[in-house]
Amino acid sequence: MSRHGHHETHRAHRAGWLRAAVLGANDGIVSTASLILGVAASGAGREAILIAGVAALVAGAMSMAAGEYVSVSSQADAEHADLAIERRELANDPDFELDELTALYRARGVEPETARAVATQLMAHDALGAHARDELNITELTAARPIMAAIASAAMFAAGALPALILAAILPRAWLVPGEVAAALLCLAALGWIGALAGGAAPWRPVARVTFWGALAMALTAAIGGLIGTAV
Repeated sequence: MSRHGHHETHRAHRAGWLRAAVLGANDGIVSTASLILGVAASGAGREAILIAGVAALVAGAMSMAAGEYVSVSSQADAEHADLAIERRELANDPDFELDELTALYRARGVEPETARAVATQLMAHDALGAHARDELNITELTAARPIMAAIASAAMFAAGALPALILAAILPRAWLVPGEVAAALLCLAALGWIGALAGGAAPWRPVARVTFWGALAMALTAAIGGLIGTAV
């Protein structure tokens, strides 16, 4: 909103796809780099490492897309069910629904007469929309979008996994492990920074959070791979 030089930028409309995109990219970076490190630490050759990396990228992207679609579809189903209930109640007992909306506004500090007038006008304009927004907290900005979430998650998983795969193909074998670790940590730090800026938050905490957990995952996977390689 902008008036007399005053401009406000809100980011609530980004919540759905931003969460899926950050989750997908983070998982792509961490899981693919960790798998490559684990296979490399076991003493496997470059061909086996690349096969594992490609399999991780494809399987991970499809898994993220399916998981996001199913989970967000469940949210969408719940929203549709709530809206159907509200639609029936508005048709069967509109007076009760008017009282309910009035009570919601009064609970938020609006004077009784004003609350009644606002509820009456909003229900005359769009009764279902008013109850969806103020009673159910369902709006156009926050409504579940399964397909968008699935596409964002899968695409960002692949984007996050790609650098680890490219490095596995081009780095000398002696530099593979340190190169993968350094690149993954840099990618995670960049992801935390970009995600924080896109969401309007301070970046330092998200950067520290994603790099810490990513480093821990890679360290554990590499340690397990080294143990397996030693045992074999």
